[in-house]
Amino acid sequence: MLDFVVAGLSANSVPYIEGLDLQRAVHRAVVRGERPDTVILLEHPSVYTAGKRTAPDERPTDGTPVIDVDRGGKITWHGPGQLVGYPILRLAEPVDVVGYVRRVEGILIDVLAELGVDGRRVDGRSGVWVGETGRENKIAAIGIRVADGVTMHGFALNCSNSLEPYGKIVACGIRDAGVTTITRELGYEVTPEDLVDPITRRFRAEAEAAVAA
Repeated sequence: MLDFVVAGLSANSVPYIEGLDLQRAVHRAVVRGERPDTVILLEHPSVYTAGKRTAPDERPTDGTPVIDVDRGGKITWHGPGQLVGYPILRLAEPVDVVGYVRRVEGILIDVLAELGVDGRRVDGRSGVWVGETGRENKIAAIGIRVADGVTMHGFALNCSNSLEPYGKIVACGIRDAGVTTITRELGYEVTPEDLVDPITRRFRAEAEAAVAA
């Protein structure tokens, strides 16, 4: 069984610290077997978060606040127009973190394909990318943590957000690639709310396939 929680979108976006507290509460419940695997979907007000491997020169230089978090990866931005997903899932033993990241990438690639966006992986880099080889732009970032065999944190899918905030940081520590959004790629607005159903369906199908296997 897989549960979904849409914690807040658009005008009801969830401040990052509140979302982190929600993640932790759900994570504790899943670890204890008190609730099923759960995917939290939401938007955040504008915020920079830095994973454990973020270097000083990748942070904003103008004093903009950054929240340091316990996920993998480096610095990124969350904000209006971006769908953030926190899958809180118990992984099978032995825990395969890279395999889990590839599963999440695959779900996002499938969702993008439904919309007509050709998302793909790039060797040596996590997340989902679009564009020609050597000129890729990141459309979805992934940063996770696994504790007690259960995942936390997750993905950020750029739907209709501004790209301006990325100009203050070295997003994900990558200096030789850009960022993009679904709206930019398709030429018409696609909002986070538009992606809730496709994301839900793909996560549910992936969970059912894993059980069947």
